[in-house]
Amino acid sequence: MMREEYPRPELVRKEWMNLNGCWSFGYGQEKTQIQVPFPCQSKLSGIGKRIEEDHVVYERKFVVPSEWKDKVVLLHFGAVDYRCSVFINEKCVGSHTGGQTSFSFDITRYLSWEEETIRVEVEDPLQDESIPRGKQFWEAESKFIWYTPSTGIWQTVWLEPVSETSLLWVHFTPDIDEGTVKIDYQLSETAALPNRVHMKIFLGDEEIFHGNMLCNTARNSLTVDVFRKKAMEGSFHFTGNYWSPENPILYDVKIDVDDGVTGNGVDHVETYFGMRKIHVENGKLYLNNQPYYQKLLLDQGYWKDGLVTAPSDQDYYEDIRKSKEMGFNGCRKHEKAEDPRFLYWADKLGFLVWEAMASFWSYTPQAAEAFTREWMDVIHRDYNHPSIIVWGMLNESWGVPRIYSNQQQQDFSRALYYLAKGLDTTRLVISNDGWEMTETDICAFHSYKHGEKQDTAQHELFRDSLKNVDSLHLIMEKLLFAKGSSYKGQPVVLTECGGVTVKTENISEESMEEAIREHDKEWGYTSASKTDFLEEYGRIVGAIYDSELLGGFCYTQLTDVEQETNGLLTYDHEYKFDPEEIRKINDRKK
Repeated sequence: MMREEYPRPELVRKEWMNLNGCWSFGYGQEKTQIQVPFPCQSKLSGIGKRIEEDHVVYERKFVVPSEWKDKVVLLHFGAVDYRCSVFINEKCVGSHTGGQTSFSFDITRYLSWEEETIRVEVEDPLQDESIPRGKQFWEAESKFIWYTPSTGIWQTVWLEPVSETSLLWVHFTPDIDEGTVKIDYQLSETAALPNRVHMKIFLGDEEIFHGNMLCNTARNSLTVDVFRKKAMEGSFHFTGNYWSPENPILYDVKIDVDDGVTGNGVDHVETYFGMRKIHVENGKLYLNNQPYYQKLLLDQGYWKDGLVTAPSDQDYYEDIRKSKEMGFNGCRKHEKAEDPRFLYWADKLGFLVWEAMASFWSYTPQAAEAFTREWMDVIHRDYNHPSIIVWGMLNESWGVPRIYSNQQQQDFSRALYYLAKGLDTTRLVISNDGWEMTETDICAFHSYKHGEKQDTAQHELFRDSLKNVDSLHLIMEKLLFAKGSSYKGQPVVLTECGGVTVKTENISEESMEEAIREHDKEWGYTSASKTDFLEEYGRIVGAIYDSELLGGFCYTQLTDVEQETNGLLTYDHEYKFDPEEIRKINDRKK
């Protein structure tokens, strides 16, 4: 199996070359073969076992099409965990640090234009607690909520030819109140100036905007004013079509760049955007100026055979389709910045995404700096996806364990919040999801203290505590806000709850601690029988819906992952229950 789809759906060029597939792979004294882009610990990689080594080496041969000789050849990596150096024909073309984000190198001058050799040397120190790694476990076996690590290349590797004058990136910033979309774009550093950028915007088959922008600098901006129905040398008429889960309308964009001399086109890219607004008002969440209740699933982004890498592009589509079939309108990505292909399908199908970043564990200024650099790259890469409505950086004080009273860690949390707000004005931001929050647009708290079926007293405490901010601490592991911070009327969302595993016959009514020791392979926060699960799910959701305080919930979780068997889907991503029955419960609140 090979991931063959175009890897960058928000900026598409026709010419490209996929370098996924069979590579040689070395670790320690071992040398074998691996299927890229699947991490070596996964079954689909062809290796499928944990390795003790922190250093691994990938190599393969490739031939660049001769038609690209007059082009700049870019080598792209979707993601490599964690540090890597890349060599073409034994010469280093660049290095990168950060396991969650994409990067590229200009390799043109290193090519022989015969058979080329690429070598990728990766360092992934599993015992280093300062590295953002999320749910990847550092011990020999997975347990509790910790999973198999994913070392090395885990997203597509590919080549792309571009001209000296080309488009580096484009950002779309919609404003539905003003009826405008602001378009910022960056040309290559080697671009011939002045030149013209030709832009066309389509709604379906209808062309609704065409314009020619004279560019005297590499960085440029255009605001399309839909009220005056005119922009630059072009025209635009707006139909009021907003993006939402119920109506995921996207505007397609075609951009051509000329050479600055003859006027001939030298670059053509295709992209898209959505007209969407998310904001808070009077303690409620609003989507496109209408109150909008969040019905989310916690999504770890793991697959049985691929670990953090989906076996195919269709798997992203199916996860979203099945989530919507069960009556959910979005997901909270957990401890992982997801593959852009998932975000593309969320845009196309209409699925809200609370985007996340993998946590580190031990706080040092150096760890904070590395985390921040990578988080900025996430925001830049994923800026255009209308499905993303929330940036969530820290989770349950992971990496900042003393944040409740430690000024330095509080300041780091606040800095992440204001950094995200400074880079992106169109989304909400949560600096520490779960508890001990500092600055935040959403009061996001976690609670699994809903009790099991027979514990009616605990369930009533859960139900009653959800009705008032001041009583939420009664069903939480830690306090709602860090010392010196307090609730300021933000919308309140229960962003982790449920986590119910389905008991099998060999699981007795033991304590949670004993269950973890004796039955590692079937763990959840609470349990229910197969027969009782829907009643239990309805009981939890019913308590949530009884609260006028809450603006939504996030159920743990979409799928089973290894020993954590509290998913609504199996680890094979198949339904455990009739999706219509789950939907009926979710649809009790519109």
